[in-house]
Amino acid sequence: MTLETLNVALGDRAYDIKIGTGLLADAGRQIDGFLQRRKVAIVTDATVAALHLETLKAALEGQNIEMSVLTLPPGEATKNWRALEQVVEWMLAEKIERDDLVIAFGGGVIGDLTGFAAAILRRGVRFVQIPTTLLAQVDSSVGGKTGINSPQGKNLIGAFYQPELVLADIDVLGTLTARDFIAGYGEVAKYGLLGDSAFFDWLELNGPDLASGDVDKRIYAVRRSCEMKAEIVARDEKERGDRALLNLGHTFGHALEAATGYSDRLLHGEGVAIGCALAFEVSQQLGLCSQECPSRVRAHMRDMNMKTELSDIAGKLPDADGLIALMGQDKKVQAGKLRFIMARDIGDSFVADDVDMTLVKSVLQEALSRR
Repeated sequence: MTLETLNVALGDRAYDIKIGTGLLADAGRQIDGFLQRRKVAIVTDATVAALHLETLKAALEGQNIEMSVLTLPPGEATKNWRALEQVVEWMLAEKIERDDLVIAFGGGVIGDLTGFAAAILRRGVRFVQIPTTLLAQVDSSVGGKTGINSPQGKNLIGAFYQPELVLADIDVLGTLTARDFIAGYGEVAKYGLLGDSAFFDWLELNGPDLASGDVDKRIYAVRRSCEMKAEIVARDEKERGDRALLNLGHTFGHALEAATGYSDRLLHGEGVAIGCALAFEVSQQLGLCSQECPSRVRAHMRDMNMKTELSDIAGKLPDADGLIALMGQDKKVQAGKLRFIMARDIGDSFVADDVDMTLVKSVLQEALSRR
């Protein structure tokens, strides 16, 4: 078993992120000290349950911990009011108390949904994240953002609510489809692009090995991503400043996810990857960064077999005005103005709320014309 530990420094809400191999099989021991009574409630999805639930069950039984399980359909479409009601009513039926422990066992959808349910049940019950996708391990399981989607936009309903612990087992990434792994890699690359050019350099060299299964490189990529997020969250837990940088590519990406109905036409990490390419394209058009920057972003993404263009999305998309209208529902809108994350260079991003929307429209029109 390989294990590395990071701390998210949030005072009395601080918690550890444990990253390594063999963590799922050791989950009972890892959570034992958090238990007030020897029973947990687990929320997962059908895909994760089929692959990993028996391992988790054995780990808990090994520590004499009882469990009850709610299994939901997989996919972004599950992050809605109906599923939230189902989770909350199930927890009430299971008589979950404030001091009990709920486990979010799955990808970003399960983590966001379960975390939000935990935040609002009895005005807050404790929960642990056991993320099973690369995207969840490097991003959604860390930092306390929980929530569900609305037909009007992504993550518009939610709460900031921190977990007690995050267990990121690198072994479970081996069961992801190639598409799911590479979609999660979109969030990994984002960290290098927004604030660590040396990390992006490392990814350009090591990304293919990481994708093909190199465990040590996967551990490093997850750890560095979590380090960056933990540092930013500790400074700005509720996204009043620096934390907005973590949304590089997301203003475009969330609009594309809404446009595709939160379906498997476009996974979240794929939307982020395309959004990062568009953000660098707009930055270059504004004269903020060199022409080399967006070319380099797209070149690396293509090397990793990632989606980089609107033409990579199957089916119809709205026109530029339609996409901009969807961006207008982004939760980062302030005083009616869209906030974009722009870049001066690879690893040097900043928050901008005065971006010329005429130029944004032009970039989108050009991207749509390549479909």
